[in-house]
Amino acid sequence: MADPRLTSPSQTPLRSPGSRLSLSFPFLREGSRVWEEGGERPRTLPSPLPTKRTRTYSATVRAQSGPVFKGVCKNFCRSQGHGFLKPSHGGEDIFVHISDIEGEYVPVEGDEVTYKVSRVPPKNLKVQAVEVKIIHLNPGTKHETWSGQILSS
Repeated sequence: MADPRLTSPSQTPLRSPGSRLSLSFPFLREGSRVWEEGGERPRTLPSPLPTKRTRTYSATVRAQSGPVFKGVCKNFCRSQGHGFLKPSHGGEDIFVHISDIEGEYVPVEGDEVTYKVSRVPPKNLKVQAVEVKIIHLNPGTKHETWSGQILSS
């Protein structure tokens, strides 16, 4: 038997490694009775807000030093977090991610925008729009801010 003077922080006597181990505190695992009876609940995740994606320093410098292009928002899905822009000079549609949109409004179809381009890794064959700014809201459509307020233009 263990020495009664040696106790653990929970005041239970310590046992030798050869004896059966029993834990004195409940584990709060999802689905356990302790969990369901009012144990500690998991924290909820914060709402998904647009955050800047990490790029290498060189890719960021190349994008910032590049020319500014104009285009029109072809489509954008806030729940999926991406969409496409139609360049005003023609060519293929350009991908835009939610983290690269600047300003307070969610772009909708027909909004005029300015943007710069950045190559998409790993092969750097495609480009995507970065530093996207809405310069003219499409008249006659409802616009939503990132916080959820709706504005009719």
